[in-house]
Amino acid sequence: MKKSDSEWREKLTPEQYKIARQGDTEPAFSGKYYQYKEDGIYHCICCDAPLFRSSEKYDSGSGWPSYWEPVSPDAVRQLEDYSHGMTRVEVRCANCDAHLGHVFEDGPQPTGLRYCINSASLDFSEK
Repeated sequence: MKKSDSEWREKLTPEQYKIARQGDTEPAFSGKYYQYKEDGIYHCICCDAPLFRSSEKYDSGSGWPSYWEPVSPDAVRQLEDYSHGMTRVEVRCANCDAHLGHVFEDGPQPTGLRYCINSASLDFSEK
């Protein structure tokens, strides 16, 4: 999915644009989905692609919505991220390349992964 910068700015709020299109991060414990408990699917704020299910969401204590796996292996893509003086794995929407957050190897079983995702990069639809 390709859109111009001006098209993304028209579609998204300033916070959503800064996070999803420019790779910023919302402050910990501030996102609207951090403690959200409804049953459904989390979608990409930019292109509406399904990304995570509420059944794989858990409270990691990190301050961001956390999931132990995406809806499918091809829903997200991962890139090495060397910003801020550390090595991390960035998570992006596979459909539109929106910045979602990062994935860490300190999550629960069965995957052992923690997809730490910005609320501003997500939308939610109830089942």
